[in-house]
Amino acid sequence: MYEPIRTKSVHSTMADAPSDFPHRSREEELDIQLAGHLAALLAVTDELRALEPSADLDTAAERLAGQVARLRGSGAPARASLTALTSNADVTDLHRRAHAVAGRALLVAASRADTASAILAAERMDAHSAALAERRELASR
Repeated sequence: MYEPIRTKSVHSTMADAPSDFPHRSREEELDIQLAGHLAALLAVTDELRALEPSADLDTAAERLAGQVARLRGSGAPARASLTALTSNADVTDLHRRAHAVAGRALLVAASRADTASAILAAERMDAHSAALAERRELASR
């Protein structure tokens, strides 16, 4: 009724079978994921800096760039210059996006037990929450 399998499976079922391709550890995967979230947060922060320059955003951008470089084990991450950014995005939407990305970064940093990144992500969430609350308050007047 069924034809027997004639070839060896491509999926290894033995725990100690040698592998032909490299594997990354869970920590390495979390480093990559965290660096990606922080790089995305850096990009949104740079967009906000272009629309509403502030010393707080400048400091946050430098700290984010430092964390991304540390996690990737390389130099400074690629960034667009503030003069090259001609975004017509709504600042409120950017703060919402930054808050969401910072939340994702916080989850991965907590999972990875990376205290420095977790603190930075939590601070950015607080800053963007405060900015959103301030905008709501101004809009209600």
